[in-house]
Amino acid sequence: MIEFKNVCASYDVEVPILKDVSFTINDGDFLAVVGTNGAGKSTTMRLVNGLLKPTAGEVLIDGVPTTQLKTSELARKVGFLFQNPDRQICCNTVREELMFGFKALGEEGSQAQARVDALIERFGFDPQAEPFLLNRGTRQLLALASIIALEPPVVVLDEPTTGLDFRECSKVMDIIAEMNARGTTVIMVCHDMEVVADYAKRVIAMTAGQVVADGPTFEVLRNRDVLARTHLLAPQIVDISLCLADECEPLRNTAVARANTLNEMTEAMTAAAQGEGSR
Repeated sequence: MIEFKNVCASYDVEVPILKDVSFTINDGDFLAVVGTNGAGKSTTMRLVNGLLKPTAGEVLIDGVPTTQLKTSELARKVGFLFQNPDRQICCNTVREELMFGFKALGEEGSQAQARVDALIERFGFDPQAEPFLLNRGTRQLLALASIIALEPPVVVLDEPTTGLDFRECSKVMDIIAEMNARGTTVIMVCHDMEVVADYAKRVIAMTAGQVVADGPTFEVLRNRDVLARTHLLAPQIVDISLCLADECEPLRNTAVARANTLNEMTEAMTAAAQGEGSR
């Protein structure tokens, strides 16, 4: 469990970034933190993995303040995927990169070697390839695999799909969803509301360093007031359903107005048409 208790944070004491932020992330959550640039999303992520310490309040992991945890302890508990994989890849070969976390923790034994071998096979990596010569999507997968290797109970993702095409995006997110299904807590900053809608179970919306909304994904993404305050656009299918409800009074309180996926929209429209035709 991760708890933010009245957290304030800043990089410059004169300019606060987070202002009295409180929320709890339960084990196994898949949480997306959304908001425009400057809302405080990335600062929140850096507080989770200890890259930044709060200027007031507390961030607790399993009841222990991050200020009392060593870097090595935090590394075992929280894996962090940067928006740009080039900011965390640092080794000369793929195999060395996958072993780097174990080396940093002093755990280079046979179990670590076996985990790395399994990941190389699973992802189809060339173990002797030079990481910086790989394409952008493969570098992102390598950075993600290096986190998976350590099996942290919490994974923090800062814009994990930036710069990826649709195929690469789907591959990365499907792997992350598999991790969550096996019990890993996932905390993701993401600007792509379609990705948020497809994968996140819960959303925290932020603006100006404060939490505006916190709840089930579609409860937040369908809230016009929240969208307006955070300057966000709803996922396309949700936006269509809301517009249909606005434009057509008979649809306002039907499943069409509540559709969150294309399948739900198709089924609702078919049912509505059949109902209209039977009268």
